Amino acid sequence: MTRLTDVATKIRSKNAGPFWLTVDIFCGDADAYARISAGISSAQVADLFQINQASLKRFDLADLHVVKFSLPRPCVQGTAADRDMHGASFANLLAEMDV
Repeated sequence: MTRLTDVATKIRSKNAGPFWLTVDIFCGDADAYARISAGISSAQVADLFQINQASLKRFDLADLHVVKFSLPRPCVQGTAADRDMHGASFANLLAEMDV
């Protein structure tokens, strides 16, 4: 299998408010988008982030060649338990997935 980071143009994660995170997968072209969109399931992403699949929101933006996931933060941004105030490290976990 091939890692997502080897197919995608860019993978980034960021805050979507103090309670949510967003992970964007920029595919670059239609072929990469088709491969990534079909190769990653919402169940896989939910398992990776250890959340209930019903809590995960998926957006397939074919015109932009982007697959986007939004998920609840593991803890509220800025609390003592928050180890990533900006949510940037979550992209690294997804980048290592096989597609």
